[in-house]
Amino acid sequence: QVQLVESGGGEVQAGGSLRLSCAASGPTFSRYAMGWFRQAPGKEREFVTTISRSGGNTLYTDSVKGRFTISRDNAKNMVYLQMNSLKPEDTAVYYCAGNLHGSSWFSLADFDSWGQGTQVTVSS
Repeated sequence: QVQLVESGGGEVQAGGSLRLSCAASGPTFSRYAMGWFRQAPGKEREFVTTISRSGGNTLYTDSVKGRFTISRDNAKNMVYLQMNSLKPEDTAVYYCAGNLHGSSWFSLADFDSWGQGTQVTVSS
């Protein structure tokens, strides 16, 4: 499994922006589809976005479309999540995840590598 470490979380006012980063270790990073999930207090972890192995295809949950952008740099073993126009309901712990063999782009069960998470807090 690839090892993942997130960074870039913090507190921001509504309407602001944050950029999350996910550093991956291991030579097989480019074989993984990569995703971001989030978990708000008292709620289940939910899908946010996924990017394909090459970076050519992406998928977003409806609530973040047009505001969030996922990208990756396979040469640097990095995945990014640019979050703009943040809302208080975006407050959550954000997790980077890797999918090596799973067929689903948004099912938690298909992601077999997870980071420790980074807190994002959006104040109104």
